[in-house]
Amino acid sequence: MAVAHSSMRMAYLNLLVDKGADGVALVTINKPKSLNCLDTATVAEIEAAFTELGRDGAVKCIILTGAGDKAFVAGGDIAEMSVKNPRTGREYGLAGQRALFAIERCPKPVIAAINGYALGGGTEIAMACDIRIASEKAKMGQPEVGLGVTPGFAGTQRLPRIVNRGRGKELVMSGATIDAAEALRIGLVERVVPHDRLMESARTMAASIASKGPLAVTYAKALLNLAENVPLDQGCAAEAEAFGACFSTHDQKEGMAAFVEKRKPDFKGA
Repeated sequence: MAVAHSSMRMAYLNLLVDKGADGVALVTINKPKSLNCLDTATVAEIEAAFTELGRDGAVKCIILTGAGDKAFVAGGDIAEMSVKNPRTGREYGLAGQRALFAIERCPKPVIAAINGYALGGGTEIAMACDIRIASEKAKMGQPEVGLGVTPGFAGTQRLPRIVNRGRGKELVMSGATIDAAEALRIGLVERVVPHDRLMESARTMAASIASKGPLAVTYAKALLNLAENVPLDQGCAAEAEAFGACFSTHDQKEGMAAFVEKRKPDFKGA
């Protein structure tokens, strides 16, 4: 599906960030020669990009992918990590966690289009996204223990929450790599599609999300994230507050009027 894009491009050294006229932004980690590995500079750019996109009222949904045909993100920059000490290693881990929180807490839905190897930091970045679509060529895993370190970008925390406790422990402690079919089976990704249809599938999903009421989608993402961290009664109370707040918006009135009148709604994000 062809999607028209505007010329609005945010300037980064290691990322391509294109904001489409349809409200869908595409973030590409653009280091194909190194399989899009995560050095300190790239991690900082990811945090900055998602912070900025989260504040952009024209952006309604974001797709995150990797440049080239081999890797989403093959992992951290091993050469850079190999000379770290306990202090700088901790700082690198915290920087990665901040970048992933910027993705997870971005008010706009984020779709990971996993186009190849997503290992270590690659799997961790994918897990910070809201929805994961994988190419049938994708490979995922947390191989860090084979390098003598633990995951550092919250892999030990998000993986058992997304799959299950035992499977998460198995993958982290064994350092095993799994294929796309197994990632789908255990719930690590939501969809697996033919490699040449990955971006089409991601764009179709993003366009569907972008066509909905932006404020409602933002509230829904916040509530869904909250559900992982609070008891059911607290989550339900927060949902009732958000549901009520929607009735003060233009989008609620427009969305319901359009439904009754059998026409397409004209949402304003207000």
